[in-house]
Amino acid sequence: MKTDIHPEYNETSIRCACGNVLEVGSTKKDIRVEICSQCHPFFTGKQKLIDTAGRIERFRKKYEKFQQKEKPNQ
Repeated sequence: MKTDIHPEYNETSIRCACGNVLEVGSTKKDIRVEICSQCHPFFTGKQKLIDTAGRIERFRKKYEKFQQKEKPNQ
């Protein structure tokens, strides 16, 4: 390997907003993340579907005409 071209590799800690700390090796000193496997809904099993601003109702209202046109033809 060539000398003096590789970044310095350090033991560092990754800190999540939930308080979880992981010790890893990286070229960066301290890493802060907003979400990790301890608090992510996919891994915790506490996944919720949130209907923000009535998007589902708006979608149904928008395509209601098309569904009504298809029913008489069947």
